[in-house]
Order: sequence, then C-alpha cells, then structure tokens
Amino acid sequence: MLEQPRFCMVWLWTYFWTIWYFVMLFMIYVYRFSLNYKDHLITAPSPAMFGTESSLSMFLNTLTPKFYVALTGTSSLISGLILIFEWWYFRKYGTSFIEQVSVSHLRPLLGGVDTSSPNNSNTSNGDADSNRQSVSECKVWRNPLNLFRGAEYNRYTWVTGREPLTYYDMNLSAQDHQTFFTCDSDHLRPADAIMQKAWRERNPQARISAAHEALELEDCATAYILLAEEEATTIVDAEKLFKQALKAGEGCYRRSQQLQHHGSQYEAQHRRDTNVLVYIKRRLSMCSRKLGRTREAVKMMRDLMKEFPLLSMFNIHENLLESLLELQNYADVQAVLAKYDDISLPKSATICYTAALLKARAVSDKFSPEAASRRGLSTAEMNAVEAIHRAVEFNPHVPKYLLEMKSLILPPEHILKRGDSEAIAYAFFHLQHWKRVEGALNLLHCTWEGTFRMIPYPLEKGHLFYPYPICTETADRELLPMFHEVSVYPKKELPFFILFTAGLCSFTAMLALLTHQFPELMGVFAKAFLSTLFAPLNFIMEKVESILPSSLWHQLTRI
Repeated sequence: MLEQPRFCMVWLWTYFWTIWYFVMLFMIYVYRFSLNYKDHLITAPSPAMFGTESSLSMFLNTLTPKFYVALTGTSSLISGLILIFEWWYFRKYGTSFIEQVSVSHLRPLLGGVDTSSPNNSNTSNGDADSNRQSVSECKVWRNPLNLFRGAEYNRYTWVTGREPLTYYDMNLSAQDHQTFFTCDSDHLRPADAIMQKAWRERNPQARISAAHEALELEDCATAYILLAEEEATTIVDAEKLFKQALKAGEGCYRRSQQLQHHGSQYEAQHRRDTNVLVYIKRRLSMCSRKLGRTREAVKMMRDLMKEFPLLSMFNIHENLLESLLELQNYADVQAVLAKYDDISLPKSATICYTAALLKARAVSDKFSPEAASRRGLSTAEMNAVEAIHRAVEFNPHVPKYLLEMKSLILPPEHILKRGDSEAIAYAFFHLQHWKRVEGALNLLHCTWEGTFRMIPYPLEKGHLFYPYPICTETADRELLPMFHEVSVYPKKELPFFILFTAGLCSFTAMLALLTHQFPELMGVFAKAFLSTLFAPLNFIMEKVESILPSSLWHQLTRI
C-alpha cells in the first residue's frame, strides 16, 4: 500500500505530459495559422528553440492548418469523452476509473507488488482481515424498534401515497420470519405447514388469507402474529391479536419444552416455539409503550430479559432504554448501559448516544460556549464532550437528525450499524428525549463537529472504533426509500482526473473557438507564450555558446 501514492503520481505526470504535448502542438498551429492569415512567409522554428533537427522543422512546415484543426478538435473530443465516462463511473461506483485501473492492474505489472517478500504476505493477510472486518461491520440488523406494517407503515402509505419500505427491506423481513417462525417439523401440523408457505408469499393479501386459513384449522400463534403485523390497522387491534397469539404460543412452548430432549426434531421445534414466544412478548411490550402504558412495558421487558437472557439477537435492551428514558428514570438507564456498553458486545447508536445524553444532562443546563472558551472546560463538561465525540465517531449521521438539519422519515425494518438507516431509527424515537433535557441539543450543536478533527481519514483509521466502513452508502440506499436523500460520510470529493479532464476539455475548446474568431490576436498570444516558455532555454544556450569554443559547439549541434 505504500507504493500506491508514488505510482499514482507517476501515472498522473505521464497523463499530464501526454496531454501537454497535444497542447504544445496546438500552440504551434496557432502561431503558424496567424502568420498565414497575414500572408507572411512561414519560417521554420530554429533547432536551438526546439532542440530538433532541420528535417523536423521541414516536416512541421509541410503540415497544413487542417491537420492542426483536426488535432485540436480530436484532443478536445477525447478529453470530453474521458470526462463523461469518468463522471458516469464515479457516480455509479464512487471511484475514479483511471485511478482504479492504475492501482489494480498496472501497478503489479510495473513492480508495485513484491510477492516474494514476507512482509507483503503479512500485509495481504492484514488486508484480508480488514476486508472481513468491513463485511462484518456492514451486516444488516433487525431494527429492535421497528414499526407495525398494518397500523403504522400502511397508514403512512394511505396518507402520502409513498412506500416507506423498500423491496430489499421487506425481503430481509421475510427471511427473518422464515428463520424464526418455521422449522423442519412444520409438516406435522397442518396450520404450521400453511404458515410456512405464507411467510414465503410476496403478496400481502395472499399472506393474510393464508393466516386466516391456518386459524380455521387450529389456534396458530404465527398466524395471529402475521395478522397483528399486517392486517391490524390500529395498535389496539394489533395488541388484541398478539394477546391471542400469546395464549396459543405459551401452550406450544410448554408442550415442546417437555419433548425437546427426545431428538433433534423436537429440539428444533422447541427452539422455534421459543423464538415465537419471545417475539410475541416483545411486541406486546411495544404495544403497551405506544399506548402510553410505559411502566407496564418496562416490567414486561425486564421479565422477558430475565426469562430468556441468552436471546440477545432481539436487542430488547434497546427497547428498555427508550422506555426508561420516557419515564425519565435516568438511574436505571445508567444501570442498563453499564451492563450492555461493554467492549465485547457490538455497539449501537442507541447505546453510544444514550451514554452521551446522560453525561450531557449533568452539565447542559448551565453550559455556555462563550463561558467555556474563557475559562476552559470543567471535568464534567470534558466528559460530556468526549462522550459526544465517541457517539459521533460511531455514527456521524445522527446529529443532523437530532438538530433537525435533516428531515426524518419512518425508520426501516432493518438497519445498518453506523449507517444512515440506524441514525434515522435512533433519532425517530429518541429526539424527544434529547429535547426534554435542557441544553442537551445546544451542547451537541456546539461540539459534535469537533469529532472529525480527531479522525481526518475515517476510512483508514479510527480514534475509538474501527475505521468507518466504506459499504454503508450502498447498503443504506437499498434499505431506505428512493425519496429520501441518503446521508453519506465521509463526503466523496470528485477525483482529480475528473476535474483535470474537465479543465483540459474546456481549455482546448476555448482555444479552438478563440483561434477561429480572433486568429491575429491569438497568434500574438501564442508567439508571446512560446517566447516566454523558451526564454530560459535560450538564455542557457547563449551562455553555453559563450563559454564553449565555436568548433566544439558546432560538433555538438551536429550530434
């Protein structure tokens, strides 16, 4: 990797001087064309000026102006085509095609990679490890606070006519449902066999019809879940259906619990029934939270976490944190953070920003940027600022939503940690908690941008976390609807080759136009430019002629 900048510079200078050669020929054309325009005799450039033999001068004199017109037009056309292609490639893939080809294909051919070096082997292993880390960081997670399709997402569609969920997001949910709510023994129970097909249906009405068909056979917990998620138009209706699902799910769970040790088939069925029961209880607690029964929701979440402590994949603690913040029970929030804000656990925006909110709460009501600049930050203020910087480094998209610099949309059913989708999901539910703490948003507004000074190259090296993954933009565009402008970090600057080619194309086109309109004036300009350009060379040649004997100089010029 150390040789990449050097090779890019070599490629850059090669490209630059190749184009510069065409520009020089164009300037010679301008000079000769202006002399022809005034009907003067064309004199060949002297060898001292160009360092060439007289045959080359004769060759240049025999070229017609049409050749130079074609040369200039071709140079401008090629530059324009390169510009268009580079711009298209950059918009689609986020990188420069010329730089990518030079680094990926030409650098190894020119000796940029030493395959025999053991250090290179270690570097390759490190690159592979970093790639695996990037893939793992770009894993898509189930949104623990996801909304109800029928009661919330569909209502948004009815009002606005927009689809809040993408096909990719709904397809991931279908895969989750098949993983959590089905098993190999479903064919033994007719209702479960129908629901196994229902989870694979793309048409919502077909899924709902299949759920009703399964309920005609027996009380099926997963059928009630599907109706509560997709058919119920209010949270009250969804809660009623989930309570029916809870009654059926508990019966299946008790029966499978007694038979789980009788074979792998019964063990898989018990695992499925456990997932169904946990899902129902979590959604019931979320219904209580949405209906204003927050204390009841907190109790249900605590009981669920005690009963199934190993099922951390549902991230129930994030639901608990949000409910405790609604109750303003900050001591219990701190206790939950102390348990789950651990280095061995995967972080989330909820954990990082909730920790920052608690530390900001201690100082935000009296914080003043003017006073802090005069006296400096106190220990508590420094801790709050460091917590904000930590949170912003983990997910830099959140502050713009909390500060209402960017409009919010409904959160998706899946999120990408450290991505824009996670920022939307966090701000959608936690913005009210930041507003409730006096001065917290003001402290965030004054300090969040200071994070980026500590991580000038976030894709290469982080400060408190791993380098920021480069795949977040692509994944977020799949998760978020088309009408939302995806937040991108870090902002991609246009590659140098796009800017250089654009300038070169514009410059050559402008020279061609000016030469056509003002040939005499452009001739004067070209003559002055060439005289100035070769003045140092002429000065050196004159000095050399004065120092060296005339006979020796005559022999050197012949060589």
